[in-house]
Amino acid sequence: MKVIFLGDVVGKPGRQAVKGTLGVLMKQYGADFAVVNGENMAGGTGITPETAADLFESGAHVITSGNHVWKKKEVNDLLQQDRRILRPANYPKGAPGDGWTLVENDRGQKLGVVNLQGRVFMEQIDCPFRKADEIVDNLRKQTRCILVDMHAETTSEKRAIGYYLDGRVSFVVGTHTHVQTADDEIFAHGTGFLTDAGMCGPTDSVIGVRKELVLQKFLTGRPVGFQVASEGVMVQGAFVEIDDANGKCLRIERIRRPPADMPNVSSKEK
Repeated sequence: MKVIFLGDVVGKPGRQAVKGTLGVLMKQYGADFAVVNGENMAGGTGITPETAADLFESGAHVITSGNHVWKKKEVNDLLQQDRRILRPANYPKGAPGDGWTLVENDRGQKLGVVNLQGRVFMEQIDCPFRKADEIVDNLRKQTRCILVDMHAETTSEKRAIGYYLDGRVSFVVGTHTHVQTADDEIFAHGTGFLTDAGMCGPTDSVIGVRKELVLQKFLTGRPVGFQVASEGVMVQGAFVEIDDANGKCLRIERIRRPPADMPNVSSKEK
């Protein structure tokens, strides 16, 4: 099985980049599935029905998210209506939607996707490690090919859950920090790992935001209205190849490239 994972999509520049590039990547790698983190795709934070439709039309099979998933009120209904859109599984009972899903293609291949959120320097929600135990044990009865999006602030927490799930899932990939790391590896028991996939969006920025606004925030300490930047757009993520029979990761290749077809997007556009 071959899977494309794309890091956090930031605003309209990120959506446009994915729209022009994901199909090209799928053909280039002969990928069977595409999973994309979309928690920042609506104006820089959140998901709406329209932006989710953009990603699905671009070729995404599953949209994962993180702590910004709740920023748009429309998402509550969206999460309950479409199981292809995930919120972190370890939000407390009662949160709308699901934190995992199982997708199947027309060749009968099944991919389990799990979305978790870290707790270090983030909201103190339920334990992602224990929630992973619960979900992964269940998913493994249906498929050995499982991808985990660990949306977390610290490298230590992401790496820890990678080791914790080694041999039980195929690939653990981190999101949230928007800076791609160069530590892709396959752990001893066959789980692939990458601390952060990076982002799909403007790199001439501070993690997707217009740099002058971020500098103003740091220099003054006062609230500043952030806006999505527009220059230097890149598509970042990873390609992974998985053994269908046992779910072990066979190969990881980081993706970092300019979009294949990118129209001009004004900095005022979201």
